[in-house]
Amino acid sequence: MMQSRWVCASLVLMSGWMAPARATELAQASAPTRPESTTVTVVQPNDVPVPRLLPPCAPAKCLFAGQKVTIIATRSAISLAVLEVKDEFEAATGAQLEIVRLPGVEHYPTLISDMTNRVGKYDASIAGGWWLGDMVAGGHLLSYDKFYEDPRFPKWSVDDVLPGPRSLLSYGGKKYMVAYDHDGQVMYYRRDLLNDPRHQTAFKQKYGYALAVPQTWAQLRDAVEYFNGQDLNGDGTTDHGIVLALQPGSQGMFNYMTLSASFVIGPSNARLYWFDPQTMTPLIDGPGHVRALELFVELVKFGPREMLTWNHGRGWDHFLAGRSAFALTWGDLGALAQQPGSSVKGKTGAAPVPGTHEYYDIAQAKWVKTEGVNRVGNTTGASWAGVISRYSKVPEATYFLLSLLATKEKSQVYAARGWDGIDPGRKFHFLPPEGTGTPEPYLRAGWDDADARDYLSAFQRTFNDKQQFPYLRIPGAYSYWLALDLRLVQAAGGQLSPAAALQAAIVDFEEITIRLGRDRQREAYRTSLGF
Repeated sequence: MMQSRWVCASLVLMSGWMAPARATELAQASAPTRPESTTVTVVQPNDVPVPRLLPPCAPAKCLFAGQKVTIIATRSAISLAVLEVKDEFEAATGAQLEIVRLPGVEHYPTLISDMTNRVGKYDASIAGGWWLGDMVAGGHLLSYDKFYEDPRFPKWSVDDVLPGPRSLLSYGGKKYMVAYDHDGQVMYYRRDLLNDPRHQTAFKQKYGYALAVPQTWAQLRDAVEYFNGQDLNGDGTTDHGIVLALQPGSQGMFNYMTLSASFVIGPSNARLYWFDPQTMTPLIDGPGHVRALELFVELVKFGPREMLTWNHGRGWDHFLAGRSAFALTWGDLGALAQQPGSSVKGKTGAAPVPGTHEYYDIAQAKWVKTEGVNRVGNTTGASWAGVISRYSKVPEATYFLLSLLATKEKSQVYAARGWDGIDPGRKFHFLPPEGTGTPEPYLRAGWDDADARDYLSAFQRTFNDKQQFPYLRIPGAYSYWLALDLRLVQAAGGQLSPAAALQAAIVDFEEITIRLGRDRQREAYRTSLGF
């Protein structure tokens, strides 16, 4: 069972808006007119209908007549698609669907308590990717392998999911998560600023090379320094080079994971980042990690000081208002930039996050130089997806619901409209030659064509990268992440040096491992990453 340290976290990260702290809601059939948000205020949602795929079942021929499916989800934008599909599911199957939506801090504890006590109140959950360590290790999830090829269920393809996010759908060789949301972080930039001859001239005079989309973290550092303190939206006030959301307990650790990957992962080291797989000794205080955190702290200087207390919605608002030249975050921001109220529609470029020219190989204990830029793809974030409880009394009806949400026709709309928190990650979301999709879903949702093409290219390259950041899926994963996050905030705020912050995180990690059991953690770690 997840430890109390996780339960006490002030927020649970999601690729969408944070849930307001209210009591349990039994969802109604219709979705609200505005996504539930306590922070995103700059833009308004677009109106993009989702196709209804299934006809009502004929009397006496309803596949799951008389059954009831109960799904638990976080009360935020990420579960609005479940509300939308309720009527269609019930009419097509004859089953009843109850949707229990909880504040983020209550969702996981409620679900794992139900599973640990083998109650079976909840048949399914829209779950975070890091939850699998606890749920699979506890024997609480049902693999959908036996349902996947069954023609009775709506068809979707695991093979459509790009390699990075596809790796999160399985655990120990079995499929557990039904595709829904595909998280990863990219670099957003103001295309208009980088293309402005005035900025190009001034930047080259100051730094000695041409202003362009940063390819390395060092180049990004120069670019954010250059733009910081300038008026970037013409309102007469000074703006910022970069925005990062660093509220304690929210998401700072994901930004650091994304940034630090290319300082540690490289051609000779694909997986050693978190722990030694033989001893579970933490590895996060190595020279690569320290150098990455030093850069992280440097970047923070070129953003608004207040962002040390901002969650991601507040940070997105800053970019959407035209007040930041760069941002590192999820797919949501690119889609929100296209919606009414955005100051950066038609100006928002996107690219894979920068890389390095050398990384610290932990096994060899030395820095390794690379011929080109060492880039590492990532799936940092929640990557919310459907899971089936082993204690469900209606597993087939439950899988029917999750597979309906995973269908191509619905997923294309979810990924394009933005306000539902569901991000792209499948071949049909992306354009040829790498993808099989078209621009039409994005254009119907009001996207600028250039913005859409940059955005899709950035995520396609990120998720297809042969080098991927090792996603942590072991019991207590969020406890480790929260411990790291709190130390990162101390470093960013100047309370600890980067090296001291990571050394303190090492002590925290060891305490968590001892509490959960070193042998158990080692087995889960090796299984989750294929050691």
